[in-house]
Amino acid sequence: MKTRIIRNVLRLKRKEYLTPHLIRVTLEGDAVAEYKDCTPGNNNKIFIPPAGVKEVHFPEYNEELEIWLHPEPHLVPAVRTYTHRAIDLEKGEMVIDFVHHGENGPASRWAIQAQPGDELGVAMKAVTKELYPRVGQYLLAGDATALPVLSCILESLPATAGGVCVIEVQGPEDELSLETRADIRFLWLHNPHPEEGSALAATVRGLELAESGRFAYIAAEYRTVKALREHLREAGWAKEEFYAFSYWKAGVAEDQSAQERRAERER
Repeated sequence: MKTRIIRNVLRLKRKEYLTPHLIRVTLEGDAVAEYKDCTPGNNNKIFIPPAGVKEVHFPEYNEELEIWLHPEPHLVPAVRTYTHRAIDLEKGEMVIDFVHHGENGPASRWAIQAQPGDELGVAMKAVTKELYPRVGQYLLAGDATALPVLSCILESLPATAGGVCVIEVQGPEDELSLETRADIRFLWLHNPHPEEGSALAATVRGLELAESGRFAYIAAEYRTVKALREHLREAGWAKEEFYAFSYWKAGVAEDQSAQERRAERER
């Protein structure tokens, strides 16, 4: 049975800088209730209006002609993958966190420039998904783009769990106080130029990790994810003991690198 996709236009209610390089966007709209079964931490697709366009123009399916009708080229939104950070059904709010990396990319530019009332399209699968299995020890590792999903995992871990969380951000001012009941050791790495390389993989390779009852969740730049996937396999980790996802590839736009990153994830 095909999973239903929920797709709506929401509006910016407010935004705040959690750190100099992390913008929290709170969206609102009556349609927020439709996402009630979607798991925080799961990926979503956002539809970003082009510069100078305030409304989101989705492609529409013509059932009579059985074809997709696309908006005029100057109205076509940019589509990017982000993380469903939180939802408040009583207030009709959805939260998505954006990494601030300048105005070159459409998503970062939108978050920087957006004003209350501006539109953003959000699409998600109408399904509840477990982000991780229940084990005793966890390795959580990622760069700034992984902060939303790692935060969701940390918030949901039981007090009986333990492990280590390694996060690379641009500088000490970008460290967040992350909530968890679990016994987690945090290691923060500082990298002002993440597009030029990362110390995340080398740091994880130097850790002493649990040999059983374990699970690793890794999300970062393509080369880092590839290196860590190879490291865990060489260290004897079974495929079901870790999940490694590449959110981006240095020097390449998301829509241009999607196929390569997907292939690496499925290896």
